[in-house]
Amino acid sequence: MTATKLKHSKASKLGRPRAFDRGHALDRALDVFWRKGYEGASLCDLTEAMGINPPSLYAAFGNKEELFCKALDRYTEKHADFLRETLARPKAKDGIAALLTGTADSLTDKSSPPGCLLVQGIAGAGDHAQCIRDQLSARRAAGERTIRERLKRGKAEGELPGDADPGSLARFVVTVIHGMAVQAASGANRKQLEAVAKTALRAWPV
Repeated sequence: MTATKLKHSKASKLGRPRAFDRGHALDRALDVFWRKGYEGASLCDLTEAMGINPPSLYAAFGNKEELFCKALDRYTEKHADFLRETLARPKAKDGIAALLTGTADSLTDKSSPPGCLLVQGIAGAGDHAQCIRDQLSARRAAGERTIRERLKRGKAEGELPGDADPGSLARFVVTVIHGMAVQAASGANRKQLEAVAKTALRAWPV
């Protein structure tokens, strides 16, 4: 190889951007947003956790709002799978029981930040973050809708009494889950949250 070609080869290697795992970087951003919320996560926090510099972040994910939405998509995809699996139980009550006890487990899983990103992700943010607030609200509503549809089917199959309201029951279940998330973020342990889940199940209409 000539000196000119060698010089050109070295320059190409030096100028080539360092490859990074996009999925891993997004998971690291999700962890930051989950722990600190949208407002509390600084650009410095995000780039340090993701192992990239600000220009690379903007090039790969857009601005902070766009990055949050991408991380939120990743979060909701995982939890949507969990929701579908638990509600697939043959009996609606068994599905809700699995959902509540599984939620107690996931909210206190030491491998993840405590609490729920959909509940605490926008805490403390002002009007400038309304778009993020709307995104979180839409995803919470989607989860409630999935639960409501399962309860409607349960009522049609005779699992719920005729005067039971699937919409109100779904809202109750979601309210319990969100309350458990707040408790977990405040330090509640799995045993305590499982007790909440068992208490909530006593309200099942008969």
